Order: sequence, then structure tokens, then C-alpha cells
Amino acid sequence: MPNNYAFIDGQNIHLGIQARGWKLDWRRLFVHLQHSYGVRRAYYFVGYIPTNEALYRSLRSYGYTVIHKEVVYDQTGKAKGNVDADLVLQAMKDINEYEKAVLVTSDGDFAVLVEHLKTVGKFGWVISPGHLGCSVLLKKAAGSRIAFLEDARKKVEFKKH
Repeated sequence: MPNNYAFIDGQNIHLGIQARGWKLDWRRLFVHLQHSYGVRRAYYFVGYIPTNEALYRSLRSYGYTVIHKEVVYDQTGKAKGNVDADLVLQAMKDINEYEKAVLVTSDGDFAVLVEHLKTVGKFGWVISPGHLGCSVLLKKAAGSRIAFLEDARKKVEFKKH
């Protein structure tokens, strides 16, 4: 089995799936990443909100390494926990530890990371919530190595039992 690492922009994925009207099963996503992309380690980057502690515990129990960013609040009280720099830094710190990086986001700010990973032979895939809403820059950088969670919905959707 390959030794690939996933770097997940947690809020970006959560909001992208929510906008499509369904809910992601994070446990099933981890299994999907393992089986379809050879992911051995999955980092989940998110702004820390104390009321979400149960979610963070669940993610850790499913196998994710949760990396928190301090949250700041704008004038309207909306939380902002920009994790982009943290995700890029982690991908670079671990670059000798993994075979390929799998970026789970739709944010075009990561196109430059994709280009760098391609240059050094470490780019695996970009996985985005869906075709619509995924940055054109990210799609261009990833080329044919982009996948969409909406296409794997049957495998990763949360289903009430």
C-alpha cells in the first residue's frame, strides 16, 4: 500500500458539501481516502471552536490528525480560522515522509502548492466537494488528477441508521 498523506481543509470541505445539500460521513471519507488514494495519514485542519470538541474527538477516533488554528471573530461575530498557511507548512514539513500528497479542498490558494508538489514528484490528487465551486486555478494545477466527492457520494455520504 502506498504511503500517501491527505491534507484536508476542514471548513472548506464541510461548507462545500453542505452547499450541495448533503452531509459527509468523516469515518467513511477516511476509509475512502485509504482505499482509493493510498492515504496512511490524514491531517484535518480547522479553526478551534470549543463547542465543536465532540467533532474533533470523533475525527481523532476515526484516524485523523486534527490540527487546530486559533479562531478570530469578525465584526459580525463570524468565526475565521484561516488554515491555508498551516496546511502548506505541514505538507512541506512532512514532504520526506510521504510518497504523494492528496489535497482535499476546493480553494484556489492551494494551486501553488500543487504546482510545487508536481515539480518535486510528490503530487497525488486534489479532491474537491464538487465540480461547481472548485477553483479554476486548482483545477488547472491538478489537471487530470482531480476527483470530486459528489462523484463518490454513495461511498462517503452520512446516512442515518
